[in-house]
Amino acid sequence: MASKKRLQSKHILLGVTGSIAAYKACEVLRQLQREGAEVRVVMTDSAQEFIGPLSFETISGHEVITELFPRYRVVKTRHISVAEWANCILICPATANIIGKVASGIADDFLTTTVMASRSPVIFAPAMDYQMVQNRVYLSNCEKLKNEGYRFVESE
Repeated sequence: MASKKRLQSKHILLGVTGSIAAYKACEVLRQLQREGAEVRVVMTDSAQEFIGPLSFETISGHEVITELFPRYRVVKTRHISVAEWANCILICPATANIIGKVASGIADDFLTTTVMASRSPVIFAPAMDYQMVQNRVYLSNCEKLKNEGYRFVESE
């Protein structure tokens, strides 16, 4: 008898940001799918400097969202519908930049506007070097977000 997958019927938005660890998000995507989740991917501009959208499109079977206002779309409020679709937003890898933007209420790309529009849990999986992790401004931003209910996955 097959066991029920933990994430069956869950919708997860995977936000990939600009870290050398961006390539690891492909394996995270696969693991989420193995657990039954339907996963859509959003990539920041800086994430695309490390890995291309095609990898995520191939694995997920869905278009990867890379722009807030793509020229070919008639409806310009896609971030609202994506925020409503997602049961959870997982930002992996999460850079100091994305954490700082969300902590400051900056919504200047598809990922940050979707986070601001979402009522679902947001989980950050930080990935950066030791010096950045110890930065007081970064730590303050993390604490602020934790106090607001955002969640963090500790890095290895």
